[in-house]
Amino acid sequence: MERIDRLDWTLIQAFLSVVAKGSLSGAARALGVSQPTLGRQVKAMEEQLGIALFYRQPKGLSLTGEGEALLPHATAMAEAASGLATAAAGHDNSLQGTVRITASDFTALYSLPPVLARLRIDHPDIQIELNATDLSENLLFREADIAVRMYRPTQLEVITKKIGILKLGFFAAKSYLERRGTPSNIEELMQHDLLGYDRSERFIRGAAKLGWQLTRQDFAFRCDAQQVHCEMIRAGAGIGVMACNLGARMPEVEAVLPQFPVPGLELWLTTHEALRHTPRVAAVWKVLENGLKPDLSQDSSIPIMHSP
Repeated sequence: MERIDRLDWTLIQAFLSVVAKGSLSGAARALGVSQPTLGRQVKAMEEQLGIALFYRQPKGLSLTGEGEALLPHATAMAEAASGLATAAAGHDNSLQGTVRITASDFTALYSLPPVLARLRIDHPDIQIELNATDLSENLLFREADIAVRMYRPTQLEVITKKIGILKLGFFAAKSYLERRGTPSNIEELMQHDLLGYDRSERFIRGAAKLGWQLTRQDFAFRCDAQQVHCEMIRAGAGIGVMACNLGARMPEVEAVLPQFPVPGLELWLTTHEALRHTPRVAAVWKVLENGLKPDLSQDSSIPIMHSP
């Protein structure tokens, strides 16, 4: 019992991170420590408990039976610690400090920079941490204070607000259209080099709702990173889907089949309910909402691409 009483919380965090990431390298990156340090923490926890927590395998780590038995208890401890931190943060009335935002790579690259620049002018005492990732950060574990997401979050104990719809359309570089011609209908579009997705079937499902049957094999180039699509379009690699407001800012590209109703993406702001009225979080929320809304449509008739 004494060994458990002296168990360092840092070791439990290391254990949970390895479980979540499946490897020491991934867990070390997530925690911001070196891989050797994390390895020592896991070993220290195993020695202190007198059990093996993981099987060491060529492709990573997997839980032993003893590790699986400890996991729900360690998770409960993390939830309790997160709840403690969230409750404390919710009572911080200062308009200064750090607010951590998570957003997709695309949003972080193309939408947030001017908004966050405005934030620095309006609130110079608030520091921003921006985690650009297409993974869903867990707001309940305080992995982020505010999430900007292109689908409606389903977690409990969070506050969400839809701020609009990001309109999408087909675009191509003028150089590509000069070389291959401009399609005038969907049948002609299918004869062109299409830029699409690899593992994600989000667009394929959205197109199917409109009666347009697509498969991965219809795409001449496949990649799940939307920002790569944009650069491939600009380079003249083919016709792809891009945010309409972004396409309008690129003089080297033009819209293709603008009359075709490409499904759009809803943009949602989300925070933990305990943080919504914390002054610095509320201030950042307001700037994000006001800054992102002008590029979004409020037209409810636009078809929507739902969660990936």
